[in-house]
Amino acid sequence: MQNLLLFVDKVSTYAGRFFSWSIVGLTLLISWEVFSRYILNSPHAWAQDVQIMLYGILFMLAGAYTLAQAGHVRGDVLYGFFEPRTQATIDLVLYIVFFIPGIFALAYAGWIYAGESWAIRENTFSPDPLPLYPFKFMIPLAALFLLAQGIVEIARCVICIRDGAWPSRVEDVEEVDVDKLKQMVHVKDEDIAQLDQYVIKQESK
Repeated sequence: MQNLLLFVDKVSTYAGRFFSWSIVGLTLLISWEVFSRYILNSPHAWAQDVQIMLYGILFMLAGAYTLAQAGHVRGDVLYGFFEPRTQATIDLVLYIVFFIPGIFALAYAGWIYAGESWAIRENTFSPDPLPLYPFKFMIPLAALFLLAQGIVEIARCVICIRDGAWPSRVEDVEEVDVDKLKQMVHVKDEDIAQLDQYVIKQESK
């Protein structure tokens, strides 16, 4: 079971990493468009549409990755004080009552939405129209990733309620706070205090 949970974590993580490159394309596109518009006096009508598509891809396809990394916003001020079983019980109720119905609705409506767009070969409303239907298929794809990761998170909640501890998950790059940094380099507060005293002595000479 744990191997299956970690496998889905890895799929969500790799998908998030892959689609995160859209932010590089978005940055380069915006930079070029600003240069082209204000320096070369040659704006492009399609640039705004591509920017919106790239941002939408980043936003939608990174959702499962964020869920796999437990990165979504929650009320940590209270949640962090609860025992793991209490946390898991709260999460399980929220996943069943809100998450799963919402994701099913997103997948169902998104598939119809994308299918209708494909049927008419929908384009953007601009002087230089671009195909819009490929982008709209990102909606049901994002829902599929989220649904798979959501089922994994539900399984984690059940395991935590049973065992009293959260099962492991695939970890990716994260912001390192001061306490974690101290643990990584094996530095204690006493060592830092001694170094401060040494620096003060050297400056006073």
